[in-house]
Amino acid sequence: MQDKEATNIPPDETNALTIAGYEVLPGDKTIIGLNVGSLPSDTKIYINVFVFRGEEPGPVMLVLGGIHGDEINGIEIVRRSIESGVYKQITKGTVIAIPLLNVFGFINFSRDVHDGKDVNRSFPGNSKGSLASRVAHALTNGVLPVVDFGIDFHTGGRGRFNYPQLRCTTGSEESFKLARIFGAPYIVEKPVINKSLREVSGKMDIPMIVYESGESQRLDGHGINFGFDGILNVMRAHGMIDPVDPVKRQEQVLIRKSAWIRASASGIFTWTKKSGEFVQKGEPLGTIKDLFVAREEVISSKRSGYIIGHTNTPVVSHGDALFHIGYDFEILEE
Repeated sequence: MQDKEATNIPPDETNALTIAGYEVLPGDKTIIGLNVGSLPSDTKIYINVFVFRGEEPGPVMLVLGGIHGDEINGIEIVRRSIESGVYKQITKGTVIAIPLLNVFGFINFSRDVHDGKDVNRSFPGNSKGSLASRVAHALTNGVLPVVDFGIDFHTGGRGRFNYPQLRCTTGSEESFKLARIFGAPYIVEKPVINKSLREVSGKMDIPMIVYESGESQRLDGHGINFGFDGILNVMRAHGMIDPVDPVKRQEQVLIRKSAWIRASASGIFTWTKKSGEFVQKGEPLGTIKDLFVAREEVISSKRSGYIIGHTNTPVVSHGDALFHIGYDFEILEE
């Protein structure tokens, strides 16, 4: 594993790609270790950056998991894509695959780094700032300058399940085009979050889409398969691997507005509908029963739309988020 401070080395006549101060030549497959700090035990922590270059020039794609350390589904998608060997088949362009960005959160089963700061609210980062800021800085300055477009893999929060979906801004033509190519069932229009990877990528003119599936601390095979197929679709569309028919799962739906249906009572929650289903306004979604078998509250949909996420927490209190409904939507044509 390589370890040194990133430096700005200009590309030379060999068409080397400079990533975090290291030159990667056409045809190279390598791992760069970015040292972003150490544990109190003085154990150094590295971000492993897998780089796969084709022999021919082409686009540079970033696939990234684990900005949030407990979002295992995204980490597994990137890990599995590396394990599959598909990147070794690249004939044109480059893939930069980072299975785990937030190593500190991962080893502590936490979304954030140990001081509670969120890496995805710390971009572009600072080499002398907080730990989260230093991790963000390593990606922003060591990797992003060579990236043409990227996919950032996430999951829902603790106890919250997201059906496979992409987050992007339809105002960005390139990002929306990338989302269409990826092929997830839902494209959810979401504003850019301040100091997020998506924001800093936009400022660098790098189209970046966010893929959400499953929930934190759990693996979801359905979402993993969608994510892996999406990577293949993007690579094929950009001529990075041999073209074959893209994987088609189902129609794509653009969701412009969404809202959570919240608990109107406290107790034990059971659901009769699940993510991925379409529901009509007034249709029952589940029930909340108290512990004394004296009351049962039926939870109904306040709007017609698609369920794009739901809670997996059976014990709920007043106001808890139960179902995420996409209600202002458009079924996209092929």
